[in-house]
Amino acid sequence: MGEERFGEFVLVRRHGEGDGGTGEGSVAELVLDRPKAMNAVSTEMARSVAAACASLGGDEGVRVVVVTSTHERAFCVGADLKERNSFSDAELLRQRPVARGAYTGVLELPVPTIAAVHGFALGGGFELALACDLIVADRTAVVGLPEVSVGVIPGGGGTQLLPRRVGAARASELIFTARRVEAEEAQRLGLVDQLVDAGEDRAEALALAARIAANSPVGLRAAKRALRLGQGLDLRAGLEVEDAAWRAVAFSGDRAEGVAAFNERRAPRWPPAV
Repeated sequence: MGEERFGEFVLVRRHGEGDGGTGEGSVAELVLDRPKAMNAVSTEMARSVAAACASLGGDEGVRVVVVTSTHERAFCVGADLKERNSFSDAELLRQRPVARGAYTGVLELPVPTIAAVHGFALGGGFELALACDLIVADRTAVVGLPEVSVGVIPGGGGTQLLPRRVGAARASELIFTARRVEAEEAQRLGLVDQLVDAGEDRAEALALAARIAANSPVGLRAAKRALRLGQGLDLRAGLEVEDAAWRAVAFSGDRAEGVAAFNERRAPRWPPAV
């Protein structure tokens, strides 16, 4: 398992060494590692998350990214309000694109992404999870977007991502009340996708990532692109997005290998990324 650190607070782990196409070694773990602050997102940490995402996004060997935390009681508690309290208005304005870079970095990863959530995932912490395609949470998880209670709004994508998950009315209630939602209700409302026993979120997210990574790298990226670009479009426009994604994979080496493997009743060995 290889490791690379991005600044002081972010670590990327690569799982396995790879074996020529089966998916081993293609799962990357983006680890939030600021335990003394419960992973509060400071300016430095935001830069590191963005840099890690830029590196992962440019790595053709990565098929799935799992976002995890080293803190035993928190995924991420959101923006570093102690740091924010020291900012002048001008400093806060200058920091804004840096903060946005962390959330958009996760959101724009071209491969499937999974958040492994335990403990507190609040404000920007929950927005990092919402930026992922799937959220696996354990029974200790507490999620929410409490920004209006401190005079701001969810500014890491929450006002746009949450209604896409749970609908406009439910998102409005959660954002306007600033309430915290515990794990079982979070799953019932669709705020998280999978609920597991306490302490099992990382293991289950990595296992899910391994199952996803066994599939076609070209297919995974194209499917994600179609899913993301098609959101918010009318059906006719969405089907054109899907057709463009289909054309990108239909004549690929992955498609040829996948069909051959199916007919030969064997596991596919996907061609190396070009």
